[in-house]
Amino acid sequence: MFGKFMNNYYYGKSGKGDYKKEDLPTNRWQLFWEMLRVRFSGLVRLNLMYVVAWLPTMIVLMMGVLSIFTGLVDENGEIVANAAELLMSLINSTLLLLIPCITITGVVTPGVAYVTRNWSRDEHAFIWSDFKDAIKENWKQSLLVSFLTSLMPIVVYMCWDFYGQLALENALMTIPQVLVLMIGLIWSISVTYMHPLIVSYKLKFSGVMRNSLLLAIARLPFSVGIRLLHCVPVVIAVGLALVVNPMYCVLGLFLYYLMIGFSLSRFITASYTNGVFDKYINSRIEGATVNRGLNTDPDDDDDYEEEEAEQE
Repeated sequence: MFGKFMNNYYYGKSGKGDYKKEDLPTNRWQLFWEMLRVRFSGLVRLNLMYVVAWLPTMIVLMMGVLSIFTGLVDENGEIVANAAELLMSLINSTLLLLIPCITITGVVTPGVAYVTRNWSRDEHAFIWSDFKDAIKENWKQSLLVSFLTSLMPIVVYMCWDFYGQLALENALMTIPQVLVLMIGLIWSISVTYMHPLIVSYKLKFSGVMRNSLLLAIARLPFSVGIRLLHCVPVVIAVGLALVVNPMYCVLGLFLYYLMIGFSLSRFITASYTNGVFDKYINSRIEGATVNRGLNTDPDDDDDYEEEEAEQE
């Protein structure tokens, strides 16, 4: 009995989750909420697997934030004299520690990206076996993406500070300073598409980079919007930290990501990128299926039922 329960917990139920044609949502907004309702418990279980890879990052960030809040004030609650230098030191050390922490998440991210991609378009995926197979096939490219992503914050921060110091004497140095910031922002919106592309298409790494950049630019307002949406929990925690004990806010944010934050973020990304891929990629591939999980022609329900009856 216990073994059967554990198998259902990790592998899911193979016959569960599919809809009849007349039950399918007619637009992606409906599909997202319906699949979120159906797969919510699965996302919690998936997150418990994924969070293992993110624990080092979470710990480093939590310690860095708490160090900033507690290290910049003295016992009397006043800002210390060398606050600026101390702040820069804390940021540098935190960003350096994040490089290996973020990099290792790339090993397991393709598994989560694959499972959430299927779930978000109402296709079945086993939580453990499909997760494991997707990692085996795609971990190299995903690891490289995560490594480059881990380098981006420290590179942008150091270059911004370096050119900022030069800009105090030469105003023209603000140009490379802004360019560096733009590179970081472009990467942050392009990475939204990278892992979904890796698990969905057979592309070389250069193809993943090129297509991610093109899609990010082609859907610029939505690319920025989806990235900002992922920042909402952090923004809420920072806002609450201004009125309550910051330690409680950090702990609350930690618990949110521990329970569902990472898998929910991947699910939202998958729901969005599925539509983008259908519009810009799948529609141009002969024989490729588009609008999976959607009833694009609800008026055909009666004809569909008649065809089923004839087949029976």
